[in-house]
Amino acid sequence: MVAALIAQIAFGLIAMTICLPSMPDWARTFDASSAAVQLSFSGFVLAYGVLQLLYGPLSDRLGRRPVLLAGLVVAAAGSVAAALAPSLPALVAARVLQGAGAAAGMVVGRALVQDLFQGPERTRVMGFVGMAMGLCPPTATLLGGQLHERFGWAASFWFVAALATVLAAVSWRLLPTYRAAPHGAQPWARTMAAAYTRLLRERAYLRFVGILGLTTATFYAFLGGAPQVLARMGVGPAQMGWVIMAIPLSYIVGNGLATRWARGVGDARLMRWGQGLSVTGLCVGLALALTGLPAFSGPLALAAPLVLLGLGHGLLMPPTLAGTVGVVPALAGAAAAGAGLTQQLTGALGGYVVGLVSHDGAAGLMALMLGFTLLAAAVQVGVLPPREPGGRG
Repeated sequence: MVAALIAQIAFGLIAMTICLPSMPDWARTFDASSAAVQLSFSGFVLAYGVLQLLYGPLSDRLGRRPVLLAGLVVAAAGSVAAALAPSLPALVAARVLQGAGAAAGMVVGRALVQDLFQGPERTRVMGFVGMAMGLCPPTATLLGGQLHERFGWAASFWFVAALATVLAAVSWRLLPTYRAAPHGAQPWARTMAAAYTRLLRERAYLRFVGILGLTTATFYAFLGGAPQVLARMGVGPAQMGWVIMAIPLSYIVGNGLATRWARGVGDARLMRWGQGLSVTGLCVGLALALTGLPAFSGPLALAAPLVLLGLGHGLLMPPTLAGTVGVVPALAGAAAAGAGLTQQLTGALGGYVVGLVSHDGAAGLMALMLGFTLLAAAVQVGVLPPREPGGRG
């Protein structure tokens, strides 16, 4: 069951990233500009974020499994359409359809974690989810490159279509239906509006979502700024990936520690430890960058402090994700949807704002990431009591 849930949540990230190695080839195949090709990725991300707002309340009302199956069918149809696309506009439209379907797995998977697990077990499962999500983008990109080399750019879309079909069969066989509303319930649009109105009145939910969004903005700022900083340090494309992997790899380790410590340590302490490590790593990195000394201005001085940031995020995210869906259990689907959209929007903000700071050295990047992290730490104050009922604190 845990493996099935992780696969559903990770499916969207796989669909999003597996075709990245093929995108340069699309410009030649369809005689289009790089900016036009980029629309295929932007369209996927936009649909993937916005449609989560719809899937969440629908899964609370109609049940988890029907909504998840519908999303997987849409994703499979979009993948087949992408593989057969005769032009770039058709490919962009297919990617939008693919993203719209893939959004269901992220929302319903998180909501099912709330349905099926309680207390520390929920945090442990979210830790496993975090480990998988850290592994998926680089693994999917590697797989997509191999498929492209051997079978052509359309092969990655056929793979995603087949994966969606397998996941649909697994969902039909294993996953129960939860939260189905009676036939006499009010119209779904009114139900959706009521769900989000209720969540917006929950201060704890808003705090969890704020932490989640600001943490995501920190990471996206790193992804957007690190390649430019490293290029000015003389790091080539072949070596750049090893430096950038400092956060994802340590993030996976942090999630693994969270799964081990969730029962004995509790959510509140994990979150405090996570923020403490994150702030410490960025302060060290900023201090090294500000020295201006050559020994502290290279790629190692950039990557080493960020290992602490990755570990901190790995400890922080599982209890934060568990918190977003646990404040109002009956609205877990809507809560997961709101959190998912917030991650997309704040991540986009972080990726944009990093373009406004100096990339001549790591100081500007570190200062921006530290700013996002300190805001997240401020939001976190009071989000969980020192000791929760049942020993979670």
